[in-house]
Amino acid sequence: MDRESMRAIFARATVGIAGAGGLGSNCAVALARAGVKRFVIADFDAVSAPNLDRQYYFLAQVGRPKVEALAENLAAIDPSVAVSAHRLRLDPETARSLYAGCDAIVEAFDDAGAKDMLIETCLAAFPGTPIVGASGLAGVGGFEAIRVARSGNLYLCGDFESEVSEQLPPVAPRVAIVANLEADLVLGLLLAAGESRALAPGAKLP
Repeated sequence: MDRESMRAIFARATVGIAGAGGLGSNCAVALARAGVKRFVIADFDAVSAPNLDRQYYFLAQVGRPKVEALAENLAAIDPSVAVSAHRLRLDPETARSLYAGCDAIVEAFDDAGAKDMLIETCLAAFPGTPIVGASGLAGVGGFEAIRVARSGNLYLCGDFESEVSEQLPPVAPRVAIVANLEADLVLGLLLAAGESRALAPGAKLP
């Protein structure tokens, strides 16, 4: 498939992102650069100076809602990108409401409870929609341990061992590697879905 055909598929997709910190902000940027045009992004928090070491924000954006700052940064990359930005703390009800109709959903939370809630809710509510999440990205080095595990429509990226703690903080390189791996998985899934639709009997080519 040539570049133009790939970007046409990406442009028609809507990607949901839950969490706009290190994982979510970097994943969204990678997807927007690849040609994804529509996002549904939810996060309750504001941009914080201590987190600029790994998140795709800038000093002038400190104090602003992450979802608004991220929408601004994506527009600076591609003004045709449309972001449905929601400053709220996701729960099962809001997750089902916001991410209905998305072609893929990215789990990008730090909190283990929030991760479990989002994954369990979306797998139950949207059984045909791929969920891409992360587990194990703290520290420095050990890149060879980062991998992808799949269970049905759930895809997890990381080393599945290095939990974030005071002794093992998240650092930009590994966070960005996992965020970009999440983005690459989403793009691959969108291409596979686009090709399946194109090959279905009576379907029009993308």
